[in-house]
Amino acid sequence: MRCVKYFEGWHGRDRHPYVGYGHRLLKGERLTADMTERQADSLLRADLLSRYVLFRRFGKDALLLTVLSYNVGTGTLLGGRNRPKSRLIRKLEQGDRNILSEYLSFCRYKGRVLPGLLKRRHVEFALFYIP
Repeated sequence: MRCVKYFEGWHGRDRHPYVGYGHRLLKGERLTADMTERQADSLLRADLLSRYVLFRRFGKDALLLTVLSYNVGTGTLLGGRNRPKSRLIRKLEQGDRNILSEYLSFCRYKGRVLPGLLKRRHVEFALFYIP
C-alpha cells in the first residue's frame, strides 16, 4: 500500500472525481475529499483487494498486476468493451513471465513517455515482481 500511496499521493478537492489515494468515485458513491487518512486507507485496501481477486489466477504476478491496474485500470489490462487484452496479460497467459518490457510500456500518457510513470513502473516491478 505504501508504494501506491506514495505515487498516487493525496487526492483533494482539485482532483475530482478521485478521492483519497486515487479512488475513482463510482456512480452513486457519496464520498468526499474531506475523508480522513484512515478512511482513505480503508478505501485503498478495499480497492486493491477487489482488483487482486481479478488477478489471483496469475499466481506470483497477481500483486504486480493489482498495483498496475490501480493506476491504468483493469480494462486496460484484461480487455473488454471492445478493448483487446494487453500484451502483458496475453504473455502471462501463454506462460511467458519475461514481462519487464510489457510492464514498462504502461508509462505513456497521450503517446508520450512520462518520466514519473517510468520511475513508478521500475519501482513497482522491483518491489512486486517475484522471479
